[in-house]
Order: sequence, then C-alpha cells, then structure tokens
Amino acid sequence: MAQDVTVSLGPNGELQYPSYPSGNQGSRGFDGVGEFQCYDKYMLARLKRHAESSGQPLWGLSGPHDGPRYDDESPESSAFFRELGGSWKSAYGEFFLSWYTGELLAHGDRVLAAASSAFRGKPVELSAKVPLLRGPGTGPSPADATAGFHGGYGPVAEMFARHSCAVIAAGVEARPDATAEERLAQVKAACTEHGVHLAAESAPLAVARGSDGDGPARVVWLSAGRTRPCQFTYQRMGAEFFSPGHWPLFVQFVRALECPEEAHEDDLPASADGGERLTVPSAAAAAPKDQATREVQTV
Repeated sequence: MAQDVTVSLGPNGELQYPSYPSGNQGSRGFDGVGEFQCYDKYMLARLKRHAESSGQPLWGLSGPHDGPRYDDESPESSAFFRELGGSWKSAYGEFFLSWYTGELLAHGDRVLAAASSAFRGKPVELSAKVPLLRGPGTGPSPADATAGFHGGYGPVAEMFARHSCAVIAAGVEARPDATAEERLAQVKAACTEHGVHLAAESAPLAVARGSDGDGPARVVWLSAGRTRPCQFTYQRMGAEFFSPGHWPLFVQFVRALECPEEAHEDDLPASADGGERLTVPSAAAAAPKDQATREVQTV
C-alpha cells in the first residue's frame, strides 16, 4: 500500500518556473540567471488584469523589456538585475516580481488542493519538491527571482502547510558549497516556522567522499535541529551505485543518518588512497536517536 504520494509541480517535479535552458532544468547544473516565463498569452492576460487592478495599466503591457535571457551568466548582463540602477529595485520591479511569484504560488496551491482532495481520508502523506537554487551569493538572487522565489521559502512553506504537504528539498549534495548550505538552511527554517515535514533528495549519485569527513558531517548536519528530514531519496541505482568504490560509502551514509552516535571508525571505509578512514562526527554533535530519519530511499 502506498504511504507517500509525491506531487509534481513543475520542471523535474519541482515548484518553479522553467527558467533554465533545456537540459539544465531544476536546481542542479545551471549557475546562470535564467529567464522570466511570462510571455505566453495567458500569463500576459493575467499580468494585464493585475496591472489594471493595481492602477498601473502601462505596467501590464508586457514582461520586463530589459529582463535576462537564458544564456546570461551574470546579473549584470541585463539592465533589470544590475546592482546599480537595476529595474528590479524600482517600484515597477517590485510590482512585477511580486505578481510573478504570486502566480507560481497560486499554481502550486491549485495543484496541491486538487491532490489533497483526491487523497482525503487516505492513509498517505503528500509531498512535493522545492528546488535549492544556486544563484551567486547566499542571499536572494536573480536566479531565485526568475524561478519564482522572489519572496524566499517562507510563503512556499506556508502554502504547503495549508495542504499538509511535506517539502522535499531537491538537489541536496554530499559536499555542497556555501550557497547550497544557505539555501537548505532557509528551507529548514521555513519548514520549522510553518510546521511542515521536511524530506530531501540528492543530486544524481551523490558520493560523500573525502578524507576530511565532509560527507558524513553533511549527513549529520542535515539531520540536526528541530526540523529533520523525514525521508531522504538517494539517486540513483546502477552499476556505479553497487561498485566497490561507492557501496561502502552509501552504507556509511545510511548509518550516519539512522544512528550517527553508534557509527564506529572500524565500520567505515578507508579513503581513496587507502590511508586515513572517513570520519563521522561524535555523538555529541549528532541528533538524539529518537529523532532519527524515518526512511532512506534509493531510486
């Protein structure tokens, strides 16, 4: 019997606009600015109505004329997101970005409402994916804005809470950069504030390798705090997944998730050069056992 139902809300199943080039869709593999998705006749009609109701009919004639394009790698490539004098910091920019984000939230709200109605009374938990966007820096970025996250993760978590839907943080890496850490911290904080369950999904075949212990430390960090993942989907199974170089790392990964305080260095694989073993943080740094992650999935 199915216990969990994951609802697709957009590209790669994630709640976001398809603002990235084909082949780099989602929260992984693209570090550019992205492009606004508001130029079809339906979005333009809604923008026009919103502008007229806001008393600014001229703002609803089109999307930003100076907005970025798919191949723009820097916010400075277009006038809209320029640090000095960029349109996004103007009254028009705030009007447009608020509307653009609101349309994405309204879409997610409609889909989750339909899913919640379809499964009402059934013993299943709904979940849906939210991207960990990778714009430059650790604060709000143009990549967030073009994907529909101008308001951060708080409004998203609030919308998920209305439908008792868990958030799946998509694209969690075994060895993330500072931006990914900050994005995940924002998701965790938003879920905690609104009482939303948090799950996680790795980027394809995330390998927690490193003599400095980054991988296991990452797992325990992900599991710590008031809002801990109720599930983790580890992608993906295949020949490399079961290879001698990867399988012991996956075993280590699962043990660090489920019982970090019981991990022993004798159970851990040696580093790639055969020297120092990978390490798991001490029990003092780990979360209590009664808060252990519920399930690890592999796909």
